[in-house]
Amino acid sequence: NLFNPLFFHGGYGLGKTHLLQGICCSMRKSQPGCKLLYCSAEEFTNQYLLALKTKKLDAFRSRFRQLELLAIDDVHFLANKPSTQEEFLHTFNSIDLAGKKVVLASDAHPKMINQLCERLVSRFVSGMVVKIEPPDFETRCRILQRRVAALGHDIPDKVIACIAEQVRTNVRELEGALLKLIAYASLSNEKPSVAMARDILAEHVARTDPIVHVSDIESAVTTFF
Repeated sequence: NLFNPLFFHGGYGLGKTHLLQGICCSMRKSQPGCKLLYCSAEEFTNQYLLALKTKKLDAFRSRFRQLELLAIDDVHFLANKPSTQEEFLHTFNSIDLAGKKVVLASDAHPKMINQLCERLVSRFVSGMVVKIEPPDFETRCRILQRRVAALGHDIPDKVIACIAEQVRTNVRELEGALLKLIAYASLSNEKPSVAMARDILAEHVARTDPIVHVSDIESAVTTFF
C-alpha cells in the first residue's frame, strides 16, 4: 500500500475508466473471491443519499468499508457535495487503515477540483497521482492497428499512419475517425487509401478541433508556475 490511493487524472477519452476496470479485473483473477467494487462517484453519491433517506447507513457503510479494493471513477463529481465528501473521506480512511486499496480517476488533478474539501484533497495526494497524457504517434498507430485487426479489416500501414498523424486528441476520436474511413470505403466499394483518408478526415478534423477546458488552462498555468 505504498501508493495508496492511486489517482489517475487526464482529459476525456484517454483510458482512465479502462485502467480502473483493468485493475479490478486483474485483482479478481489474481485473488479470486476478494471483495472489490468499481463504481462512479455519482453512483456512490446516489447510494449514500438513498441510504440516508431509507435509514440504511449501516448497510451502506458495511458494503463500502469492508472492501479489499475500491475503484471510484469521475471523482470530480464529488465537488460541491460536502456531506458526500465527508462520507467518502470516512470510507477511504476505513479502507486505508485496514491496509486495503483505493484507486481513483478524475478529469482533473485533485488540487484542481473546485469545492473539494482540503482533507479529501490531502488524502488523495498522499498516495500516487498520475497524469494520463494523450497517446504519442507510435501509440496511436498501435491502437489503430489493434482496432483494425479486431474489426477484421485490412488497412495499409501508410493509411494507419495518415489517420494517426491527423487525429491526436484522444482514443475515442481516433477510433471514430477509423470507423468513418471504414464505413466510407465500404459504401463506395473502394479500398482505403491515403488520399481517401485525407479527404474523409479533413471534415472530421475540422469538426473535432480540441476544446480547451478550464481545467486544461488551470493545469497548464499551475505546471508553468
